[in-house]
Amino acid sequence: MGVTSELFTNVLIPWQRVLFTASLLTCWLLSTTASVTIQSPQHVVEGENILLQVDNLPENLLAFAWYRGLTNWRLTIAVYLLDYSTSMTGPEHSDREILYSNGSLWIQNVTQEDTGYYTLQTISNHGELESNTSTFLQVYSSHFTCGRPSFPAKLTIESVPPSVAEGGSVLLRVHNLPEYLQLFFWYKGVIMIHKVEIVRYRTLKNLSDPGPAHSGREIVYSNGSLLLQNVTWKDTGFYTLQTVNRYWKMELAHIYLQVDTPCCDPLDSAQLRIDPVTPHAAEGESVLLQVHNLPEDLQTFSWYKGVDSTPSFQIVEYSKAMKSIISGSAYSRREIGYTNGSLLLQDVTEKDSGLYTLVTIDSNMRVETVHVQVNIYKLVTQPVMRVSETTVRVQSSVVFTCFSDNTGVSIRWLFNKQSLQLTERMSLSPSKCQLRIHTVRKEDGGEYQCEAFNPANSKTSLPVSLAVMNE
Repeated sequence: MGVTSELFTNVLIPWQRVLFTASLLTCWLLSTTASVTIQSPQHVVEGENILLQVDNLPENLLAFAWYRGLTNWRLTIAVYLLDYSTSMTGPEHSDREILYSNGSLWIQNVTQEDTGYYTLQTISNHGELESNTSTFLQVYSSHFTCGRPSFPAKLTIESVPPSVAEGGSVLLRVHNLPEYLQLFFWYKGVIMIHKVEIVRYRTLKNLSDPGPAHSGREIVYSNGSLLLQNVTWKDTGFYTLQTVNRYWKMELAHIYLQVDTPCCDPLDSAQLRIDPVTPHAAEGESVLLQVHNLPEDLQTFSWYKGVDSTPSFQIVEYSKAMKSIISGSAYSRREIGYTNGSLLLQDVTEKDSGLYTLVTIDSNMRVETVHVQVNIYKLVTQPVMRVSETTVRVQSSVVFTCFSDNTGVSIRWLFNKQSLQLTERMSLSPSKCQLRIHTVRKEDGGEYQCEAFNPANSKTSLPVSLAVMNE
C-alpha cells in the first residue's frame, strides 16, 4: 500500500523515536508479553515462500515492527502502523517481504542468506514496548534432501520418446547439468575423439560449434539437450555428453538411441545387439546382458567393463576352438559368461553401473564392437513423514515433511493411497520433500504419505492423518 508524503512527515519521525525508545527498553525488558508466539517453518529450502506466523498479537497497539537479528532495531525490515492500516519498509527490506495486519511476515523466494534470527516488536498506544519476540529461520541449500544434505544429482540423459521411427525426431533431454558449466560436447558413440564430435557448446558465450559428425539435422540447446531430426537407421547407437565446469571438472553421460526400422529391412535382423533384461536394477539383483544376432561363423568373443577393449578390463573370453569360457583381469567371480554371447551379472552393486563392451571376431577376422549401459541403484529405505500439526482449522496452514536417509531419490506424495493432485493452495519445495497447504479446506482431511523412489525401487512412509476442524 502506498504511503503519502504527509504520512512520512507526520508519522515516520515520531515512529523512529518510538523505535529508539523501544530499543532502549529492550536492553532490560525481554519478552514482556509471553503469550506472543511466532510459528517458524522447519526445514526450509531455498526458493520456497515461507510465513512467520504470529499468534496472540496484543490489542490496542500503535504499531509493530519486524527486524533482522535480536537487538539491532536499525536492521528494520518493515513497520506496520495500525491507525493508518499501512506498512513502511526499512533498510533490510528486500522487496520479497509482505507484512500483514495480524503481525505475520511473508517472505518470498528465500535464499540461504535469509538464515538467521527475526524479531517482532510491538508498541502500545502509549508508546511503550509491549512485547519482544524472536525466532530463528534456517534455510537449506536446494540440494538439501529432507533429513540429510545430499550430493548434487547425477548427470543423466533421457530419450524423448524412448524410441523413434525413421523420419521422426527425438530429443536427448539432459537432466542435472553441473553448476558453473563452461563447456559441453556431444559425441556419436562412446569414445570421445574429434572425428565423432557432433557439437560443442560454450555456455559463457552462448555459442555452439558443429563438429565433424554434425549432419545438419542436429540442434543443441543451452540446457545441454540435443534434438535429432529426420532420423535414419544409421542414427541408432550410443551418444555421449561430456561437460566441463569452470574448475575443469569433467562429467560423462551416455544414452543408447533406438531407431525403429521397417520389419523387412535386412539390416535390422542381422545387426548384433545387446538387451539388458533388467534396464534398471537394484543392488543385490542380477542383470542379464542378452546378446542377439551373433555372427554365424563366430570364432571368439570377449566382454569388457567400460569402453576400452584392453586386457586389463576384460571380464570373460570365449574361444570356439577351445570350446570354453575363461575369466579375464576384470572378472569378479560374480559374472557368468554363456556360449551364446550373453553375460550374467550377479549380486550387483552400484559400482557395477556403467558401460560394458562386447567384441566379436568371425572366421574372416571381421571385428564387431557393441556397447550396453547398465544402471544399478541402491535399495531405498522407508522414509519417515512428519506434520506440523495433526489437527488444524479451516483456513489455517499445515506443512508435511518427508525425511529420507537415501541420496539420489525422488519424492512423490500420496493422499488416501492415491497420487496427490496439487491445487493452487499447495506448494512443494524444490526437492519436493516438503508439502505445504497454505489455506486448508475441509476436503484436505485424510491420510497423507510420501514415497521415496529411484528407477529401480521405492518405499512408502507410514500414513499420517490430518483432521480438519471448522472455524
